[in-house]
Amino acid sequence: MKLTTKGQVTTPLTIRERLGLLPWTEVEFDVVGDSGRIRKKATDAGREQRVVEAMRRAPKPTRSMTTDQLMALTRGE
Repeated sequence: MKLTTKGQVTTPLTIRERLGLLPWTEVEFDVVGDSGRIRKKATDAGREQRVVEAMRRAPKPTRSMTTDQLMALTRGE
C-alpha cells in the first residue's frame, strides 16, 4: 500500500470491519518503536450527534424527485 501525496492511505475493509471503523469514526495514531498503530478513539460519544446533525443539514427529498435524483441525494452528489 502506498501513501498519497497528502499522506493518506485506505484502510483495508477487513481491518475496518474488525475494528468497527465506520465512516466518520474518530481514530487515534500512536508510534511504538518504528511502527505506527491506529485504533478507534476511546471516547467517540459525539459521533451519534454528528450523524444526526448531518442528516438535519442534508437536502430533503420531495415527491416530485426522480429515482436518479433520489439516488444522487443519498450519495451526496
